[in-house]
Order: sequence, then structure tokens, then C-alpha cells
Amino acid sequence: MADGGDAADGRPPADPQPVVTNGGDGDTKGEEGDSSGDEESTEEGGQVMPSIATASMWTRKDIKEFKEGIRKEGSNGILKVGHGEVVTVRVPTHPNGNCLFWEFATDSYDLGFGIYFEWTAEPGNQMSVHVSESEEEDEEEEEERSGEGGDVEKGSQGDPHNLAQQSSMSLVIPVFRRDCHEEVYAGSHLYPGQGVYLLKFDNSYSLWRSKTLYYRVYYTR
Repeated sequence: MADGGDAADGRPPADPQPVVTNGGDGDTKGEEGDSSGDEESTEEGGQVMPSIATASMWTRKDIKEFKEGIRKEGSNGILKVGHGEVVTVRVPTHPNGNCLFWEFATDSYDLGFGIYFEWTAEPGNQMSVHVSESEEEDEEEEEERSGEGGDVEKGSQGDPHNLAQQSSMSLVIPVFRRDCHEEVYAGSHLYPGQGVYLLKFDNSYSLWRSKTLYYRVYYTR
């Protein structure tokens, strides 16, 4: 079951530019907003980071068509998130873009999802996928970006800025379990500046079940 405070907001892009070329189309339904709000994050050394815009999330009912569309595009948009694993998709901001969009769904079971933004003047231009065996290992791999991991069942309520407090990182959407096996989850966020988005797909709470993830990431100008 998905936990999280969701409220109405958000629209699909009018002119999307793919970051990864996969995914499906469908009408937007059951819109939901989900964000950390306009907040400031603290960089290591006490420097206050710029505030970021509120992110939006909504859901769509065309999950079958969405997953079929991604399958037709190939395997780039399909990931296996093993039991106990956290998959981080790192998406750099694009010099010609001003807004990130994402959409995802799974087979059969729910999955934790949240987003952080890493401030950097050199974000690069390659999207990458990182897999860790647990939330603890994921934090170790992040090193300076790491912090005390919250229970995915409870989201990031214990310390919503656990990563942001230890590095140049801002919380965009806290990690909560999403019922993405029932609906397509989609969302958008205006670029706050140059940097890298960290899309967290968290299955660390599952002892036995792996999850098949279908996702698409793109930007608008």
C-alpha cells in the first residue's frame, strides 16, 4: 500500500524530450501532488541551499498500455529491483531543458519511490542506474550524500532531509511505498538549477519478492 500525502496538481508535458526513449502514452487521471514543498536544504558546512519548487505527482489508469508500450521500445526502460534492493536512477539536468518528467509502474506488487536533487555545476550528460543491496549500502555508496535511512513504510517522516543535511542535496519527494502495480505513477519537477536528480526505487522492505519496474524519464524545454 502506498503511504504519502498526495494532493491534486500536475499536468503531462506538451513537448517532451526523452532522456530514455521508452514508455507508453495515456490520458492523465486521478491527479495527485506529492512533494517536499518549497524548502531549503543545508549543505555540508552549514551553507543554505536555494529553495526548490514543489514537485507534482499524479496517477493514470492505463497501466496495461503503458507497460506494453515500454516493452515494445526495448529493455532500457525495464529494471528488476531485487528483494532488499534500492535502485537509484541518476538523471542529470539537460542544458536545453527546464522541467523533468517521470512515469513508472510495476508488475503485481508495490514499490517505494522518492526523489532527491544533487546540486553540482558539472552534472554530466549520461543517465546511470545504481543498484545497492540495502538502504544501508545505498547510503554507503552515496558517501557524503548518505544519512540515516527512514523506514520506507513510514516514508521520510523521521528525518525528511537525512541526505540533504550531509551534502549538497535537496529533498524533492520523500520515499513512500506506491501502489504502482495498480496505476501508472507520473510526476514533474521544475529544474531548480544545474544538478542530478536521484530517482529512488526502494524495495528494501521486501524480504522475498523482486519487483519488475517499467519507467520513462524525459524533459521539456
